Amino acid sequence: MYPSIFDTATTEAMLTRLEGISADTTPQWGKMNAGQMLAHLNVAYDITNGKLPVSYNPFMRLMLKMFVKKIVVGSKPYAKNGQTAPVFIIEGDRDFATEKAKLIANMNAVEAEGAAAYEGRVSPSFGKMSSQEWSNQFWKHMDHHFTQFGV
Repeated sequence: MYPSIFDTATTEAMLTRLEGISADTTPQWGKMNAGQMLAHLNVAYDITNGKLPVSYNPFMRLMLKMFVKKIVVGSKPYAKNGQTAPVFIIEGDRDFATEKAKLIANMNAVEAEGAAAYEGRVSPSFGKMSSQEWSNQFWKHMDHHFTQFGV
């Protein structure tokens, strides 16, 4: 399985990768620049901690749970140029330093909260999830985009 985002060594490894990205780093695929990518990663944290409220009607929630959840939290890496949910689409320029600082704070906060705080926590998209599913979701998303930017 994937490394746990609740472990200090994983956070440190991801922070080291993040340091390899600058505002001028060019993606290997996709349309986002580095600042937009960091803002995009922060959306997942903002949804999780309630700073960006999202809600879905019961039919959409069922579809997300049945067809998307396995892709997001499962064992396979994300595909390049996959479909992006509208809430995650970042338009316009974003300040790289601001988004980077926010991402670092988000990563550290989730690690500090620990796995117990995420066990059984409800996702607006997928319903109740295990701490392993939360960890997979965050790690896979960051890994995908860090790889996109060559780190």
